[in-house]
Amino acid sequence: MDKFLIAGLGNVGPEYAGTRHNIGFDVVDLFVEKHAGSFNMQRLAAVAEVKLKGKKLICIKPSTFMNLSGKAVKYWLENENVSVENLLVIADDLAIPLDKLRLRPAGSSGGHNGFTSIQESIQTVNYAKLRFGIGNDYSKGRQVEYVLGKWTELEIPVVKAKLAKCVELIEDYALSGILQAMNRYNNLIFKL
Repeated sequence: MDKFLIAGLGNVGPEYAGTRHNIGFDVVDLFVEKHAGSFNMQRLAAVAEVKLKGKKLICIKPSTFMNLSGKAVKYWLENENVSVENLLVIADDLAIPLDKLRLRPAGSSGGHNGFTSIQESIQTVNYAKLRFGIGNDYSKGRQVEYVLGKWTELEIPVVKAKLAKCVELIEDYALSGILQAMNRYNNLIFKL
């Protein structure tokens, strides 16, 4: 049976719920919910298992905080014996507009602390990244407040539409491969 590790990045704690930085958690929550799974706390992460047409998807939400996400990802890759080729990490991205998603098979962290931690822990940049565009609509010096801020009322419909597409994207990634998923989702524009 093909096994995948789907890691949604975020920070643990009620004060981070519903923030832009926690969109990785929100994506895997919705994916697991759609497939009638449930999370339980295990070592370094909340973990859920989803079976999808002969594939097993281990979904994790690291409990290590964003900047140490690599510890959890490395542990669960090894613990579940999943190859790096079958790792998909989902996180927010300031450099991508709110109306876009970007899936790539490899690439640098782009300054994202979660991706940087994973890269350092697993010693490669060659793993799939789904970047959920959050835009950069903040004034100089306000980046942290923006990233850790909640979605505005105007943004919520777009975010919900993108979350639903991310769930489909994960299914496509596991069933059809990353190239097909990239072709299907990277050019979508979500109307604001």
